[in-house]
Amino acid sequence: MSSVAARYAKLVALPHTVFALPFAVGAAAIAWRHGAVPFSLARLVLIVVAVAAARTAAMAFNRVADRRFDAANPRTAARELPRGAVSLRGAIAVTVAASLLFVAAAALLGTWPLLLSPVALFILLGYSLAKRFTWATHLWLGVSLGGAPAGAWIAVTNDFGWAPLALSLAVACWVAGFDIIYATQDVEFDRGRRLGSIPARFGVARALGISRALHIAAVAGLIAFGVLLHLGFIYGAGVAVIALTLAYEQRMVSPNDLSRVGKAFFDLNGYVSLAFAACAIVEALR
Repeated sequence: MSSVAARYAKLVALPHTVFALPFAVGAAAIAWRHGAVPFSLARLVLIVVAVAAARTAAMAFNRVADRRFDAANPRTAARELPRGAVSLRGAIAVTVAASLLFVAAAALLGTWPLLLSPVALFILLGYSLAKRFTWATHLWLGVSLGGAPAGAWIAVTNDFGWAPLALSLAVACWVAGFDIIYATQDVEFDRGRRLGSIPARFGVARALGISRALHIAAVAGLIAFGVLLHLGFIYGAGVAVIALTLAYEQRMVSPNDLSRVGKAFFDLNGYVSLAFAACAIVEALR
């Protein structure tokens, strides 16, 4: 059973939940403080379940939709579906079960989360098909993950506004920026298969420039979130750490050296999301 669980955890890249979930938890913490809504442990658990389930559904569907491309790409040929470690039926079952769990959690969170859950699923699942018709697939992924803090905010306050919008846009730009870096590994494969990506469309050098611009916009969005809610020094220090981390990430890659893309993708971006959650939670508890 543990072996089966491990294979399915790898199928959905479970550790990558660290990208969206901390932003959702951090947004919820700030929302509880600034929205004048009493803290609820049950609601926090439902938010965590909803985010994890939505991400699991999206990743499982991505593996199903891309299984033939993954099998043909030497970088991804060892993934669970191409090598037969997980069956297609099993991956589809995970997609359906996680989607239903997400909708159930949204229903328990309230009317607005329930009404918006089909829209969220359309965006999340649609990302896996986007590369077939647009080079802006990274922006689609950004919007997908940017929905995590937005959804958490709505689940806590039953409202929305400029501050959570600024945070969601910041997350969208951050994710799109690092996904562009990740996509530089597959430029030739994407061009050969006529799959859309910014590196394949504009070249690696220009793509990295777009990634830098998106990360600058992400930091600006985080600053705007803090200014709009009058957050204090701790939050500002967290944003400074995030800005330095993103600057270092950009320095790790260049058109002539993409050897550290993997480290830039996972390690540093995991630090970004955890830094936001930590400073947001501490700020909320002050």
